[in-house]
Amino acid sequence: MPDHIIVIHRWSDRYADYASYADHGANRVSYVTTVRAAASLPEGAAAVRTVRSTEDGKAVRAAVASLIEEFGRPARIIALHEVDLDIVAELREELGVPGETPGELAPFRDKLAMARRLAAAGVPVPATEPAPDREAIAAFAAVHGWPVLVKPVRGTASAGVTRLGSPGELDAYVFPSDMPMLVQPYVPDEILHVDGVATGTGLGAFRASRYLNTCLEFTEGAALGSVELDDPGLTKAIGEFTTRVVRALSDGPWVFHLELFLSGVPEAPELRVLEVGARPGGAEVPFLWQEVHGVDLMAAAFALQMGEPLPDVHRAELDAELGGWLLVPTPVARPCRVVAAGTRTDDGTDGDAGPYARRVPVVGQTLADLPGYEHSGARFRFRGRSTAEVETAIRRTIREFDFRCVQVDPDAPERIVLVGSGGRAYREYAFADAAARCEVALVGPAEPTWQSGYLAGHGVVADSGVDALTRAVGACVAAAPGRAGVFTWDEVVLEVTAAAAARLDLPHMSPAAARNCRDKLTTRLLLREAGLPAVGFAHVHDQEEALRAAETLGYPVVVKPRSLAGSVGVLVVHDAGELRGLWHHAAGAAYPGLEPLDGLLLEEFLSGPEISVDSVVHDGDVRPVNVARKRLGFDPFFEEVGHLVSPWRREPWADDLVDMVVEAHRALGVRTGLTHAEVRLTAAGPRLVELNGRLGGDFIPYLGKLATGVDLTAAAVDLALGVRPAATQVRDICAEVRFVYPPHDCVVRSVDVSAAAAVPGVAEVVRLAEPGARLLLPPRGVVPRLAAVIVTGETPDDCRRALDEASELVRAEIEPLTAGDAL
Repeated sequence: MPDHIIVIHRWSDRYADYASYADHGANRVSYVTTVRAAASLPEGAAAVRTVRSTEDGKAVRAAVASLIEEFGRPARIIALHEVDLDIVAELREELGVPGETPGELAPFRDKLAMARRLAAAGVPVPATEPAPDREAIAAFAAVHGWPVLVKPVRGTASAGVTRLGSPGELDAYVFPSDMPMLVQPYVPDEILHVDGVATGTGLGAFRASRYLNTCLEFTEGAALGSVELDDPGLTKAIGEFTTRVVRALSDGPWVFHLELFLSGVPEAPELRVLEVGARPGGAEVPFLWQEVHGVDLMAAAFALQMGEPLPDVHRAELDAELGGWLLVPTPVARPCRVVAAGTRTDDGTDGDAGPYARRVPVVGQTLADLPGYEHSGARFRFRGRSTAEVETAIRRTIREFDFRCVQVDPDAPERIVLVGSGGRAYREYAFADAAARCEVALVGPAEPTWQSGYLAGHGVVADSGVDALTRAVGACVAAAPGRAGVFTWDEVVLEVTAAAAARLDLPHMSPAAARNCRDKLTTRLLLREAGLPAVGFAHVHDQEEALRAAETLGYPVVVKPRSLAGSVGVLVVHDAGELRGLWHHAAGAAYPGLEPLDGLLLEEFLSGPEISVDSVVHDGDVRPVNVARKRLGFDPFFEEVGHLVSPWRREPWADDLVDMVVEAHRALGVRTGLTHAEVRLTAAGPRLVELNGRLGGDFIPYLGKLATGVDLTAAAVDLALGVRPAATQVRDICAEVRFVYPPHDCVVRSVDVSAAAAVPGVAEVVRLAEPGARLLLPPRGVVPRLAAVIVTGETPDDCRRALDEASELVRAEIEPLTAGDAL
C-alpha cells in the first residue's frame, strides 16, 4: 500500500510546493487546512479536510481521525508553519508516528526553554524569566530596569508582545488568558535575522539580514523591511556565532530562522540571541530564497520531517545577488476597506529600482483580522547587487506607496454589489427584494435604465475580464462605509464574479467551485469521484465518437453542451438516426457570453419527473429550502414551460433528495451561496442533472416566496454579506408559473395581459415580449415566450385551474414568420 502522509497547512499563498516534495500519485497525501487556504493546495490530494483554524486542536484532531479512518495510520504527519508545529508534534506522539515530539520541539517553541538551553551552552542571550503575574514582572524590572518586554512563551510574529516602560504601565497591563508569558529586558540594539540550514556537522547555506524597523514596531503600525547583508567581515562573524547557536540546540540537521541583537563596533560586533525557530523564516523569506537564491527551504524542512536526508545545499551554491522584503501593515484597525493602494507616481510604476514581486490589495478589498505576516496589508520583494541598492529600493517604496484604508462601520447601511442585471420582466422582483434588504449597486456593461430606482450606486464595465470587473466592483464597495458583498444571478458572469469576489476578499462561492458548476463534464467527474449515485456519461468530440458512446450508454441519451445555460442545445435522442439528425443542434448551440468548451457531453437519459432545488449554503452548511416541479415541453429540447412550487417535505424521496444535494455541494466544493440544482426523480432515487451556483431563474425564487414566505433573493444578499440567512418558512402552499408561447414563429405586435391578471388566484401576469420582438420556437429560439402567468393556491389543482383560465385570456397580436424569415 502507498504511504499515507497527512499535511497540516494554513497558507493562502504558495509558500510550499507540496506536489514537488511528495509524489501525490505514489503516496496518499491528505491535508487538514482552512477554507481560505485550501485554494493553494496542489491537485491530486487524496482528501482535504477543512477546519476553521489549524490552531483549533479539537477540530484538527477530529479531521486527522477522519483521514485515518479513510486511509489508515499515517506514515508521517507534516507541518511547515511555526504555529502548527506544536499540534503536529503532539499528534505524532499520540499516534506513534515518527518525527519530532513535543519534548524535542520544546527548545525551539518554548522561549524559556530556548533561553536556558543557550545560556547553559555559553551562548549570549538576554535575561529571561517567567511572567505569571505583575509581581514577577516588577521584581524582574527591579533587577534589570525599565523598560521590559512581556511576550508569550510560545508566540510567533511578535503577536502579544508588549513593551512596558514603567510601574504605571504594568498596573494597566492586561494579561492574556490561558497563555503563559515571559519577561525580558527591552534591548534597543539593531536586530538581524539569519536563515539557512544546519547540516548536523556544521553550518550549511545561510543568509544574514538586517531588519529595517522591528517586528514589535510592525505590530504598532510601522512598515517592516529586511535586507540581506553584503559586509564580509560581519557575515563571517555572524556565521561563526550561528554555528554555536545551532550546535547548542541540536546535533542533527535542521532548517532555522535565527534572530540576533547586534551591538558593538563593526570591527568587533557583539551578538546575542533574540530567539530561534526550527523552521524556514516567515514573511517573504521562503520566496526570496527560491527566487533569488534558487533554494527551497520549505523543501528542506519537508524532507527532514519525512525522515529523508537534508537536500545538498551549501553556502557556495548561493549566488551573489542579494534580496530584501517589505511588509506594510494596514493603517487602521481591521476589519477595514482599502480606498487607495498604489504608488504616488503618475505612471503607477516603481521603475527599475522597485520591487520585483508584490502582493498589494485592490481598492475595495475588505481586509479581515487575520494573524501572521502573510496577511499584512501589502507585501513586496526586492533583489539587487548590494545591501545599499536593495535598502534604497525598499525605503523608496515605503515613501512612494500610497496605502489608505477605512474601518468598516458596523452601524452604516450595508451594500450589495450586483453584477449583471437580467431582463426587467424576469428580474425586477429580485431588484425590489434586494433593495428592501440593503443598498444595491449595479455593475454592468451599460448605464442603468429601469434599474435606477432600486440603486444606491452603479459602475459601467465594458470589459468582461476579471481585472476590469474587480476595479468596478471595488469602486462600488469602497464608496460604502458599512459591510458590503457581491453576487450575481447571471450565469454568464458567475465565474468572473467569483474571481472578483476572491480578489476583494468578499464572501462568495470560490472560483474553483464556480468552474466546477459551470462545466458539466467537471461536475460529472467530481460526482463520480465522490461516489454519488452513478449517471452514465461520455465526453465526445464528433458525431462518430458520439454514436459509439451512445451505443455503450444505451438509448435514449441526452446530448448537451458543457457550459451553456437555459437548456440551450440540450436534447434527447432515441436512436442513432435521431442522433445524426439532431447532432447539429447541440454541436452548433450558442449562448451569448458563454464559451461552449471543448466537446459535448452524452448522458444516460434519466426517466422520471424533473425538479429544481434551491439551497442556502453558509460556511459549508447546505440547507435545501425550495423545490419546484418542472413543466417541460417542445420534446426533445427540454424547454421549461412552467414551474410548480408545492409542499415536498413529506414526499417519499425527500430525505434521499436532501442527502444527495448536500453531498453534491461537498463534491463540487460549494461552501457558500444560493444554489439552484436540477434533479431527476428516477425509480432508483434522485439523480443530479446539474448544480448552478446562483439564484434560480424563471421566477422560481418569486414562486418560493409566494408559497413558503422564504425570500431567496434576501437570503442570497445575506450570504454575500457573510450573514447566515434565517430563511424561515412561514407557510406551505402552492405557487406556479406557466409561460405562454406563440403557436408558431412570429413577430409580436402586441400582448395584452389585463384580462388574465383579473382571474382569481392570479398573483401576477408578466408580459415577456415587447412589440416588434421576433419569437422563434425551439430549437431555433431561446425562451420565445409571450407572457408569464403566476398563480397561488392551496393545492396544485387550484393552481392548474387558475392557470388554464388565465392563460386563455392572454391576448397576443402576432404576425407569422415564413420559413425563410425564421432562418
